[in-house]
Amino acid sequence: MNSPDGTGDPVPRDLLEAFRSGRRFLLSSHAHPDGDAIGSEVALARLLHGAGSAATIWNADPAPDTYSGVTADVPIHVGPTPPAGFPDEFDFVVPLECPRLDRTGLEDALGLLPILNIDHHLGNELYGRANWVDTEAPAVAEMILRLARALDLEIDETTATALYLGLSTDTGSFRFSNATPRAFEAAAELVRHGARPERVATWVYESQSPGALRLLAEMLGTLELHCDGRIASVRLELSMFERAGARQTDSEGLIDHPRSIRDVEAVALFRERPEGDVKVSLRSRGRIDVGAIAARRGGGGHRNAAGCLVEGGEDEQVVIAELATAVEAAP
Repeated sequence: MNSPDGTGDPVPRDLLEAFRSGRRFLLSSHAHPDGDAIGSEVALARLLHGAGSAATIWNADPAPDTYSGVTADVPIHVGPTPPAGFPDEFDFVVPLECPRLDRTGLEDALGLLPILNIDHHLGNELYGRANWVDTEAPAVAEMILRLARALDLEIDETTATALYLGLSTDTGSFRFSNATPRAFEAAAELVRHGARPERVATWVYESQSPGALRLLAEMLGTLELHCDGRIASVRLELSMFERAGARQTDSEGLIDHPRSIRDVEAVALFRERPEGDVKVSLRSRGRIDVGAIAARRGGGGHRNAAGCLVEGGEDEQVVIAELATAVEAAP
């Protein structure tokens, strides 16, 4: 049921009660965090600090360097070792943008605390003590904005800019199908709170490392077109990162380049991981549901943006074949 002002489902009462009663929060998000994950975590931490609560962010993987501007004033604990005081000094853990707890990469530890689950993905497993899942939300950042309203928390310029980062990146700078009226209304509200769109644009589009550009050149050399040019696939191998002098986080956003090819309706990026498997990132246009393809392999995401893990080789060809089936079936 939508709220009276048309801005989405109301924040669940049990979630609000938990935020009002708790004083020490541990925030987390999915492995290899993106702009929505980082922006939402930083913003929620700042909101809680402003309300007099303690908030610590713990992620399995570091944030991409392009988001260093938004993380400068909020430390993020990274890696498998828990932060100081865990678990006794925390009341709740808040996973953001995780349809399953194992998407954090820290599930065994985080499961020791009561969970407040905030997400906008289809298929969320409702694993929290309190669950707020709004699949119509354009980004979790938009949900954190609504949470701040519901708790009557002050949003300053830095917090608004962090939320704008999440909203902008998850909508592809308002190019994707989730760029709904709610997305634009939230963006306008954040700008009124002092968000700096030009600063976010600089972080996202004009803060690449030399290694990231060299990695892009390596990746484009692997470009293949399938299904009469309606599908593009690219690869990133570990050796490419070494030659480019790039880090794993430098691959953020590279999939948008093959997506920009005329007539391409779906893209698969196969990124070799140090663990020995292959991370598959999928993007599509219109009604082509890559989320369903990812879900069949234990992954997740949205209709037009999703990801999963495969073993490589034949599994990659199966993914391409399933993309072809989805593209050919699309109207």
